[in-house]
Amino acid sequence: MIFRQLAIATVLLASGVALAGCGNTIRGMGKDTANAVDATQAAGRDVDNAAK
Repeated sequence: MIFRQLAIATVLLASGVALAGCGNTIRGMGKDTANAVDATQAAGRDVDNAAK
């Protein structure tokens, strides 16, 4: 009985840690994507300004 409760608690703790790690990774990917879009737009403006 105690072993089963300990096993469930361990699985829940490991799942929580894994999900927290995934959340941070997804948030980081969102920031990276936003930075890439900003850089692409800035490069486009630079090309447009150079063509004028």
